[in-house]
Amino acid sequence: MEFLVIALVILIAISVFRFFRQRMYLKTLTEEQFREGYRKAQLIDVREPQEFERGHILGARNIPVTQLRQRLIELRKDKPIYLYCQGGSRSARAAQLLHKKGYEDISQLKGGFKKWSGKIKTK
Repeated sequence: MEFLVIALVILIAISVFRFFRQRMYLKTLTEEQFREGYRKAQLIDVREPQEFERGHILGARNIPVTQLRQRLIELRKDKPIYLYCQGGSRSARAAQLLHKKGYEDISQLKGGFKKWSGKIKTK
């Protein structure tokens, strides 16, 4: 029983540490803040291609989080990167990878595409 309690405390501590560490390199922006800056940034939709084709923010490029490691060459380190996915979890994972690879100015859309009310494009 003691082992389970210790393991649970360790898992919670790791989660809290990761949460605060992520806040150091990833800005979570409201839709209004996101709109103000995404035209000057690299706007990346990290969802899968079929999700992207059903609808995406106008001007976004589709680089799924599953392909990001192989497609890093497509991203510039000297320009801000604005990420979004359906709800926010995949863009957070993408931001973590980008941070590890030396990218610094990374933002994500709070609530993801499902909260977006601006212009979208569908195929």
